[in-house]
Amino acid sequence: MDRIENLCVEKGMRMTEQRRVIARVLSNAHDHPDVEELYRRAHAVDPHISIATVYRTVRLFEEAGIIARHDFRDGRSRYEEATEIHHDHLIDMKSGKVVEFVDEEIEALQVAIARKLGYKLIDHRLELYGTPLEE
Repeated sequence: MDRIENLCVEKGMRMTEQRRVIARVLSNAHDHPDVEELYRRAHAVDPHISIATVYRTVRLFEEAGIIARHDFRDGRSRYEEATEIHHDHLIDMKSGKVVEFVDEEIEALQVAIARKLGYKLIDHRLELYGTPLEE
């Protein structure tokens, strides 16, 4: 079993063969696919999977905290496995590519800003949007 499928089983979710396929597709994704792309990949593995099944499964996985949804200003929700390891995103506005990164200076600055404003930072999400420097 792959990571997402294991998480589903640990949470007591009933795993149909179609859910297993979708879980595998998500686990193998090295990008942040939207539902249409997940459907395309899952349908290539099992032609009986409908887009409605993908939508329902993605919603179920998201509600269970197994995957995380991102809205990167392109009009479509994109998904990735929810992890304990925090990271931020840089979105290439030309290609749509999503680059994950971790920067300890940014993390420390966010904590310092929250503290300066009288808060304890409990969570955050950082998305940077840019275009390549060299064209």
